[in-house]
Amino acid sequence: MTVALLAAFADGLKDDRERSAVKQVADALGGESGIDLPALYRDVLLSRPDLAQVVTPLQTPESRQYAYEMAVGIANADGAQNAAETEFLQQLATALQLPASQASATTASAEAVASAAADPLSTAAPVTGTVLGKPTLSQAEYDKLILNASITNAALEILPESLATMAIIPLQLRLVHRIGKSYGYAMDMSHAKDFVATLGIGLTGQYLEQFGRKLLGGLLGGLGRQAASSGLAFATTLALGRVAQRYYASGRTLDTAALKETFTALLAEARGLAPQYRQQIEQTASTIDTRSLASLIKQV
Repeated sequence: MTVALLAAFADGLKDDRERSAVKQVADALGGESGIDLPALYRDVLLSRPDLAQVVTPLQTPESRQYAYEMAVGIANADGAQNAAETEFLQQLATALQLPASQASATTASAEAVASAAADPLSTAAPVTGTVLGKPTLSQAEYDKLILNASITNAALEILPESLATMAIIPLQLRLVHRIGKSYGYAMDMSHAKDFVATLGIGLTGQYLEQFGRKLLGGLLGGLGRQAASSGLAFATTLALGRVAQRYYASGRTLDTAALKETFTALLAEARGLAPQYRQQIEQTASTIDTRSLASLIKQV
């Protein structure tokens, strides 16, 4: 978790909303695990512990690779990594004594996911023939679109491969993008990111929380915690899709306070729905090839 926080702060995390989101994650996960993660948060923020000493307890090749994959995921959570994050990952790979080919393969996989996420969002043009604020899908089609995205993200979260979690945020952004365009609005990646940030969902913070719950599930609680992490991915995606539809259907007239209030209420409701779709989530997980995450993203 110290490595995770170091990765989150590698670029300074200048956005106050993102910094606040990461702190909330540390507080929440610390309370659940009995580990003083808020203290780790303060140490990383104020003193930046020596990376070589931090990774010393990671003795097995599996734990070192897992730590590196997690850091790569956090660095790419909000899109392609920047220069500061790239430098941190290089330092981390050296500290972990990872073979260059192994580190490069992990980074390449992450970059492929980030590239796939941005690909169809590069154009801001609305869908031809749409009328601004008028839906091009029926309510049943919106419900299906949002539910399928929620099931897919929940399925990704129960997979053992840490890089599978990387696809969750891109799929959420693409869901917002698709809903916005279906109402005739010009959309690109920045529009989708801004909308998600307005709801108080920090991209780095969300990935850190997803990783943290998966890590704690493996260390402290097995399948029970893993199911809780999957349920959170389901609920967050479902609430995000529903509030996005309300926002664009309203002509983008809902203010920040109304959006946050609506999202909070929908998230609470969605948390109780995940168990109903457990079988579908597990079935979807069995069909996902984590070597083809980029292709999975582009299909949406």
